[in-house]
Parts: sequence; structure tokens; C-alpha cells
Amino acid sequence: MGHSFQPVGAEIVIIGGGPAGAGLAIELSRAGRDVLLIEREAGPHDKVCGEFLSHEALVSLDALGIDAEALGAVPISKLSLAAGEREVNITLPFPARSLSRRVLDEALLAHAAAEGTRLLRGEAVVETRQEGDGWRLRLRDGTQVAAAKLVLATGKHDLRGAGRPPGKQADLIGFKMYFRLGTVQAAAIDQHIVLALFDGGYAGLQPVEDDRANLCLVVRRSRFAELGHDWVRLLVAISHEVPSFGERLAEAEAAWRRPLAIAGIPYGFVAQPDEAETWRLGDQAAVIPSFSGDGMSIALHSARRAASGLLQGGTPSSYIERLRRDVGSQVSRATVVSRLFLNPHAQNLLLATAGLAPTLLSVAAHATRVPKRARMAALAGA
Repeated sequence: MGHSFQPVGAEIVIIGGGPAGAGLAIELSRAGRDVLLIEREAGPHDKVCGEFLSHEALVSLDALGIDAEALGAVPISKLSLAAGEREVNITLPFPARSLSRRVLDEALLAHAAAEGTRLLRGEAVVETRQEGDGWRLRLRDGTQVAAAKLVLATGKHDLRGAGRPPGKQADLIGFKMYFRLGTVQAAAIDQHIVLALFDGGYAGLQPVEDDRANLCLVVRRSRFAELGHDWVRLLVAISHEVPSFGERLAEAEAAWRRPLAIAGIPYGFVAQPDEAETWRLGDQAAVIPSFSGDGMSIALHSARRAASGLLQGGTPSSYIERLRRDVGSQVSRATVVSRLFLNPHAQNLLLATAGLAPTLLSVAAHATRVPKRARMAALAGA
């Protein structure tokens, strides 16, 4: 027998408590708006994420009142790009840090609550429907929630009935695992991202707080199937193809028996203005391939753009149009590079021209970031 609940509601309901959803909640609550944020996880949790905070992301976090360094974020200053027997080391063209989503998301949610956001945690939205000029949501426990404005910030996970198109590169599976490295191996990745390119995928390894290393990788469905859908066999295959990567995982102790995983990531997707009935943020609006390290920057940028639109009486379509102008080209470029990274011939060519690799990677890094003019305009509320 079902439970009976009195309807609850808010002017603006945000579904999803990651950087995009929490960032928007902070902005709106500061402006005195009535905000309810619904997060399906009851407490701190891990996510499939590279956990790289670019310079742009750090600036956005600082504007929200979040000090990543005070939370334990680890400095990242170098990139080691490895494929086959070759490896190229470069200095990143911008300051960056690494921080687990478990820590970052909780800090953002706590800050949103301190600014006046009402948080509803441990409840999943199972249905949304339009009612007149507003929305009606139904939670898993039967609770009805009314909203004048609805915001989808559910990251890579689609809400039932509100899915996204497949994107331009949708045949990848993402995995994430934390490791404790041996003393020598940990020292070898101090302030480093190690990006290993292998047949059918690429893997990123970088330090995070508490002396751990985050391994996040994507692999083609077909390659993973060839390996019997076996995580251990996948790691062995990568270590065989990229020996320097295998050496860094020598003596590593996995944090979990199985990795976190996600399939059907719509890399290259950017929402269309004419499709916009709800406000979509972060990966619900634009999905940049993970190697770029700019996913959280885009999420935070989308929150700032959506905040301006909502506070100024804009529409979801006008907001999406502005966001497309800001990040559409960057997402497209990153998707082209991501496809090349999966091709062994392109991998070998990149590493064979080792002298040019630092320049090419620096150009690629700048070409896949949110443009400074767009970031400054968003910060100014323009």
C-alpha cells in the first residue's frame, strides 16, 4: 500500500547535486531565490570522473566560495603521455589540481545549504511532467514535488523520460578505480597526470588527496568484449601495450574489488536550443571527452550561465544557445582528438613526432578549454 504525502515544492527545483547542480544552487540562493536541490545519494559517494580541476574550474570554484586547496586538492603541473614504448613529458600550460568528487561535491552541497538551498537527499526522481507553466515531480517514495522551474543536473546519468541523444562518440565504457601505489610509483606520478593511449581506449592516472591515485579510463565496447568483459584482463592488456603505465601500477593496491563503471557516455553531445524545455546543466548540456580535463570547468560554467538566465527571466532555449556558443566548438574539437587517441596509427604518429608533441598538446589543451571571454562574461553575469 502506498504512502500519502503532502505536496512540497519550490520556485526552482534542481535534480542532481554535482558541481553543476550545487553551483547553480549556490548562485540562486545567494540571490534570494527559493531553491530545492534533490540528490539521490544520501551521503558522500564516488563517481566515474577523472577529478581534474583545470585553472578555469578553480577560478569558478573560488567565485562560489570553495577553496580547493583547503579541501586537500593535490597540485598537478605535468603531463606524461605514453603509447607503446614511447613516452613524452610536458609541463601543463596552466595551473591545475586534483580532488576527489567525494570531497568536492560534499563541500559544494554544504555551501549551498549554508546559502539557503533546501537539500533533499537519498531520494530519486522517477517521473517529471509539465503542469501548466510549471512542473510536477514524483519521487521514489511517492512524494510529489511542484516546481515553477526545473533544472536537470544529473551528470552522465539520464533521468527516465528525459534522455539525451547518443552523441558523436557513444561506443565507450568508462571505468574508475582508486589505488594505493608503491613508494617509488607514487613518487613517479607526483604532480603528474599520466595519460596512456592503448588500442581502443585511453587511461588517465593521477594523484588525489589521502595518498591515493585515481585511474579513470575509457575503452571501446568491442575491445572490452574481446577481453571477456574482464577488468583485470583489461589492465593487463594496457600494461602490456604501454609498459611504462604497467610499471606505475606495479605493487598497486586497489581500493575496491570492482571498479565503478558507466556505459553509453554521449561524448560530443551538445544540447540544441529548440529541444530545451528544461534547464540542463553540466553533462546534461554538453559532454566533452574526459581526456580534455575540462568537464568540471564546463559544468561550473554552465551553472553560472544558467544562473544568469534564470535570474534575468530568460528561457532554457536562450541559455542553451549561449552555452553552445561558449563551448560547442571546444566539445567538437575534443571529440575529434578523442577519436584519434583511440587509433593505434594516430597514437604512434603522435609519439613518433616527440619533438612536436609538447606544442601539439599545448595547442590541444587551449583549443578544448572554455574561452576566456566566455568565462569573464559569465562571471560578470553578462
